[in-house]
Amino acid sequence: MAKQAKNTVCLWYDRDAEEAAGFYATTFPDSSVDAVHRAPGDYPSGKQGDVLTVEFTVLGIPCLGLNGGPEFRHSEAFSFQVATDDQDETDRYWNAIVGNGGEESACGWCKDKWGLSWQITPRALLEAITDADGAAAKRAFDAMMEMGKIDIAAIERARAEDKP
Repeated sequence: MAKQAKNTVCLWYDRDAEEAAGFYATTFPDSSVDAVHRAPGDYPSGKQGDVLTVEFTVLGIPCLGLNGGPEFRHSEAFSFQVATDDQDETDRYWNAIVGNGGEESACGWCKDKWGLSWQITPRALLEAITDADGAAAKRAFDAMMEMGKIDIAAIERARAEDKP
């Protein structure tokens, strides 16, 4: 048995932690399914032998998927924020999540088909909305507020505009 990380993100799933972990491992770099553990006995939402927990890594972050049942759902109160370097990377992650049964949201947020929230955030957006030129930052921020998936070129245009 591998040594468990000191701090692990535990994510609650109904019965599909293994499927989710596999999706994350094939979608993101530095991600993997590390171990699948089956229940040694019956439990409230499953039977002996069912997948109980899945150890996995998402972008270098150790996680544990717990097949705890339908009692709890993911919410926007927790999300993975993925910094992207360009539009191709932004599109690739966004399209993978949304195109695999997920849903779009606003300002670079989307949800995967298991209800877990993701912020697909280009580094260019973070630079633009923290620009020392407050007017440029506001224009970029206002442009972001109108977007689902972030369009880096549109953010850069808004940042560069010379408006009163």
